[in-house]
Formats: sequence, C-alpha cells, structure tokens
Amino acid sequence: MKYGQMYMIEPAQLLAHPLVVVPGFMSDGRVWEPQIRLLSRHVPVTVAPVLNADRVEDVAASLLVHMPEKFTVVGAGLGGSIAMAMLQEAPDRIAGICLIGSTPLPETPAKAAEREPWIIRARSGRLRGVMEEVIPASALAPGPLRHQVMGQLADMAEDLGADVFVSQSRMLQRRSDQQATLMRADQPGLVICGVHDQIIPVKRQLFTAELMKNARIEMIEDAGHLPLMEQPDRVSAILHNWIVGEHGRQPEREETLDPLPEPVWTSRRSRRRPVAVETPAVDSTAATSEPVSEDVLQLTSEYRASA
Repeated sequence: MKYGQMYMIEPAQLLAHPLVVVPGFMSDGRVWEPQIRLLSRHVPVTVAPVLNADRVEDVAASLLVHMPEKFTVVGAGLGGSIAMAMLQEAPDRIAGICLIGSTPLPETPAKAAEREPWIIRARSGRLRGVMEEVIPASALAPGPLRHQVMGQLADMAEDLGADVFVSQSRMLQRRSDQQATLMRADQPGLVICGVHDQIIPVKRQLFTAELMKNARIEMIEDAGHLPLMEQPDRVSAILHNWIVGEHGRQPEREETLDPLPEPVWTSRRSRRRPVAVETPAVDSTAATSEPVSEDVLQLTSEYRASA
C-alpha cells in the first residue's frame, strides 16, 4: 500500500457507536482521563479493565461479553493486542480500531525469555525497579517530562500489583500473530505512533498501518512508547478528528482543547523528591538515549509529503 493511500477520511459510522478504550501494560483508566473528558461529549466512553488471565484471547473474550453490541476500540500497547483479539473474535462488532504503540507480531522467544527474571523480581517485591527496565526512560521522548511519566507509570504498576504484572507478562509472551486479522479488516483503522518509541519502533508501526485496507497513521514527534502520558492533548486531538472529524461541530485542534491540570496526577516517587531534583533544567537521561535514526526521519518526511 502506498503512503498516499493510507490517509482516508473515515465515514460517520464511528460517531454512531460507543468508544471502548483499553489500557496498556500495567496501566489503568488514569491514562485515558484527557481523552474521556473530550470524547465523552460526542460518544459514550468505556474503559475496559485488563483482567487477570494468561492469554490475550481470554481477556478479549471475557470483555466482549460486557461490551456494547458494536463499538470502536482504542488500545495502547498490550491494550492494542487485546483490541486486535477482539477484532479477530468478533469482527462484525468492531466499528473501528485504533492502535497506540502496539504491534500485531507475536513476541520473539528472546524477548519472552527476557521477561522471566523480571517476573521473579516482581514477585519478590521489586516491582517498581522492574518497571524501569521493562519500559526504560530511553523508550520515551527526551525532555523534562520523562521523570514525571516514569513515576506515574511506576505508581500505576504498584497499585495493580505483582500478580497483575505476572499475568500481563504472560499475555505478552503468548500473544498471537494478528497480521492476518488486520489484513482482513475493512473497518476504519488508526495507528498512533511516538517517533521516539524504541519498544515498538516507527518502522514496525508503519507496517501495522499498511496491513489494514482503510487505515492511517499519525506520528507524534515529542513522544515515545507512551503517547497517552507524554502528549495527552495531541492524542486527544487525533482521536477526536478520527472519530468525529467533519461530522462534529468542528475538528478539534490542540490549542482549542480544555486546559488540563499539570500534571494530571503527580507520581508518589516525585512527591518524595525535592523540587530541585524533580524538575531539572536539563534532562540528564537525554544524553544517553538512542537518537532517532536517519531511517525513521526519512520515513517521517515521506509520511508528511504524502499526507
């Protein structure tokens, strides 16, 4: 599929159905607060809990029992895997699908093996430190928000606990290949990609968008693997224009969104640190982060030229 063929205007069908959002790995409904505040003006919004199970397909089947008859689904990370499993299980019930920092590919044996020591350490009470390795700071966009986002993610992980960490790790290890599911899909599709994502790189997310017949991709330059937390206003604007678009009063721009409190919540780790350390003038992790490759920059420029 050519880049120019990927950017289509979705029909009004998305506006006619409820929206279901699925959190990512060790996340909960807090990450969706800005999107709920904006999108609930137009469609009913439900946060689907990621239940304890060892297989993505089992979670998807359980959730489908309680979901609306037909709905648009947005999944981030692991939530995207669950969204794709819903699409595989009940394609006629999915009005549209959006994937944020997700992939249809199964986990490699090497990555699955890497999770085993993390599981052992999480069970022994070291979950917060483990999370800093599972989603390292280098997977986020450089900048002063890195420390805040890492703290918020660790807070959610501690609230969910080690048992959920083990369960969700097993889901990732055992997730199925969903390439064929996306290739069969006729629904409107959207991929939201952070340019600095080193966990699901840009090339892989471009590939995901190309698998779908009626999909587009939106790249966020100042985000990495967690666009929902790094650039919530930008994600809100993208989702609004995808779901509502021309069919609402007017498309939303970032500057017209309701102002959000800064931050949406403050991490417990940040509250334990002096203010001078919490907001450094220079991001000390930026120098050690892997720069965005020339290939990614070229793909981004091609995307802009074709949009």
